[in-house]
Amino acid sequence: MDSIRNPFVPGAGVPPVELAGRDTLLEEMRVAVQRARIGRHAKSAMLVGLRGVGKTVLLDRIRGDAEAAGIHTIRLDALEGRSLPALLAPSLRQALLRLSHVAAAVDDAVRGLRALAGFASRMKTRYPDLEVGLDHDPEPGLADNGDLEHDLQALFEQVGRAARAADTAEVILIDELHHVAEDQLAVLIAVMHRVEQQQLPVVLVGAGLPQLRGRMGSAKSYAERLFSFPEIGVLPWPEAARAIRVPLEKEGVDIETAALDALVEVTCGYPYFLQQWGFHTWEQASHSPIGIDVVQRASASAVAALDEGFFRVRFDRLTPREKRYLRAMAELGSGPHRSGDIAACCTARVTSLAPTRSALISKGMIWSPSHGDTAFTAPLFDAFMKRIVPGADWRQS
Repeated sequence: MDSIRNPFVPGAGVPPVELAGRDTLLEEMRVAVQRARIGRHAKSAMLVGLRGVGKTVLLDRIRGDAEAAGIHTIRLDALEGRSLPALLAPSLRQALLRLSHVAAAVDDAVRGLRALAGFASRMKTRYPDLEVGLDHDPEPGLADNGDLEHDLQALFEQVGRAARAADTAEVILIDELHHVAEDQLAVLIAVMHRVEQQQLPVVLVGAGLPQLRGRMGSAKSYAERLFSFPEIGVLPWPEAARAIRVPLEKEGVDIETAALDALVEVTCGYPYFLQQWGFHTWEQASHSPIGIDVVQRASASAVAALDEGFFRVRFDRLTPREKRYLRAMAELGSGPHRSGDIAACCTARVTSLAPTRSALISKGMIWSPSHGDTAFTAPLFDAFMKRIVPGADWRQS
């Protein structure tokens, strides 16, 4: 096969040739955004799921669909340790500047930029990482009280009014939202609640690891009524098969049923793994149709690529105690596992491992599906831990 024509793209957030299994969600988001545009109630959404299920790809597809329909958008990535004001301010400036080029929205957009100036001047002392260009002088009393919730609400209101005047909506898309501190997450929820009450055309679409839903519920009890929380998971067999078959068909290549079944089985239907195995299967193939022997040969290189990239970059961030904790989880299987069982595997007390568990949750390595349970946030990570830390010596480390 010609490597130049390889249709599979195992990259972080890279859109696949065939975005299979997500049509219903994309249609729901299209409807929500268009309802917001005309002033109708529209729920914002939080896409939750493990790593490698395609949350970032979906955010970008939602953005692309919205822009194609004349909706304004801003796209952000929440970084560890970055404050919410520092995250939002530069992008809200871009949104307001764009709206200021619409004749009907000039006044509201300029007032929004004045609100941003007041917001930035007051919040800079509390959030030193806040850096944003200022295009207008602040308006006294507008978004400058020094209270994050009150001031951010005033700023969002101005964005919403400008969007309404421009006959559009503003969709704010934030990836890795689980990195935002819980107190600041509470502020964002409260602000969106107020925006919804005023029926302003502002929609928030976030994405994060599975713990995001619980963190938002802890931050504000009404979060689950305010947002929808679609779970982005593995693809069912027909859609997983489609993710492999359609890109091949577009290149004029067939695949035997047994080979296709083997690809779906070995990847467990995870979108990123489908791309990884598909890529290496193409590289191993010499002719069409692709047979199961090709898939079997490709598996070795696919696993090696995952170990070196997808898994290793997460493993290298861990302390020795954290690696031991995850190795104990791997010893028990894919999970989820009870904290007591993990502690017993580590020959330690649950209380002594609590700080390690908390640190791993903060790093996004594990999450708690229910009280006392612990699971990996990256699929197949248990098998990787057994490959990278083989044998039983880890018990004495």
